[in-house]
Amino acid sequence: MGMKIGMIGHKRVPSREGGIEIAVEETALRLAAMGHQVDCYNRWQDFSRKEDRAPREYRGIRLIRIPTLSHPSLNAFVYSVLAAIRAVFGGYDVLHFHAEGPGAMTFLPRLLGIPVVATIHGLDWQRAKWGRFATRYLLWGEKNAVRYSNALVVLSRGNQRYFMDTYGRESVYIPNGVEMIPCREPEEIGRRWGLKRNTYILFLSRLVPEKGLHYLLEAYKNMNTQTRLVVAGELTKNNDYVNRIRRMAEGDERILFTDFVQGRVLEELMSNCRVYVLPSDIEGMSISLLEAMSCGARCLVSDIEENVETAGGYARYFPKGNVPVLGSCLESILGEVEDLHDREGQMSFVRERYSWDTAVQELLHVYENVRKKTTAQI
Repeated sequence: MGMKIGMIGHKRVPSREGGIEIAVEETALRLAAMGHQVDCYNRWQDFSRKEDRAPREYRGIRLIRIPTLSHPSLNAFVYSVLAAIRAVFGGYDVLHFHAEGPGAMTFLPRLLGIPVVATIHGLDWQRAKWGRFATRYLLWGEKNAVRYSNALVVLSRGNQRYFMDTYGRESVYIPNGVEMIPCREPEEIGRRWGLKRNTYILFLSRLVPEKGLHYLLEAYKNMNTQTRLVVAGELTKNNDYVNRIRRMAEGDERILFTDFVQGRVLEELMSNCRVYVLPSDIEGMSISLLEAMSCGARCLVSDIEENVETAGGYARYFPKGNVPVLGSCLESILGEVEDLHDREGQMSFVRERYSWDTAVQELLHVYENVRKKTTAQI
C-alpha cells in the first residue's frame, strides 16, 4: 500500500525557478508513479493573477495552494507557517520539508507524532542577499531541522560533515539526479538571437549575488573578444542585484540577456555554448551545472567544495571570487583551437552518478525507516 507524503518548502510545482523546485517535482513525479499519494504545498502568490485557474493536480501530484504575501522577507515565512499548520491535519505518513527556512516548522508535526524528513539543499543562511533578521531565522530553521526531523537529508558530503561537526547530527547523503539534456542544434536560439554553435559563453542560473554573475561580467568586460556572453536568468525581479547587473552590462553589445528560459531553448543554449560558467560563492548542489555537463558542455566553475564534488575531474576550476584568474581561464578556453575535453566521459559520469530514479529509491527507504520507527514508538 502506498504512503501519503506531503512536500513543503518549494515555491511551486511545476516550475524551474530553482533547484529546490526541480528536485521536488522530479521526486514527487516518481513517487506518484510508484503509487504513493504526493501532495505538494505550493505558494499561492507565485501564480500571480491566475490563482483561480491554476491546476489542482499535475501528472498524478496533488497541488495544495497556500496563500502568502508577496513581500520578499515574509513570503517564505508566512507560507511555511500556514503550510505546516494545514499539513498536520492531512493524515500524512511522512511530511518532507525542503530547505532551512521551512525547516523552522518541523517542530509542529514532530511534536504531534508525524514522521518528519528534512532535506537541506544548502546552507541558506550564508547567502549574501539576506539581512540580519532573515539570517537568524534561517539559522533557527537549520537548528529546528536538526533537532526535530526524524531523518536529515543532505546533497553533498561537505554538508554532511558540517552537520556532524556543528551539531553531532548524522545525515543521509542523497545527491540530486538530473534529466540528461539532449544535444540540440541551435535552431530556436539562432532565430531569436542569432546564436551559433561555440560562439558564446553561457551563464544560466538565478540572478542572485551568491551565483557570482558580477564576477563573470567584470572579467568579461576586460576581455578583448567577440565571443558573446549570454546571461539566461529571470530579469523581471526589480531588485538591487538585478539593477546592479544591468548597470555593469550597460553599453556592451556583446552581452545578451535572454530572461528566464526553459525547455527547448534551454537545451539549445546548453548544447551549443563554447563554455558554461558558474562562478558561485555558495551552492547546495547545482542542477544547472549537472544539466550543462549532461549534454557535454565544457564547464568553468568556482572551486567551492560543492562544485568540485559535483563535477569531479570534468570541469575546470578557478579560485572563488578571483576575477583576474576567471578572465585568464576564459581567455585560455576561447583561445584553444580544438576542444579537447572528454565530452563522452563527462556525459557518462553524469548519467551513472546522478540518477533521479536512484535518488528516489534511496529517499523512499528513508521514508519507510522513519515511518516504522515512529509507529514503533507509538
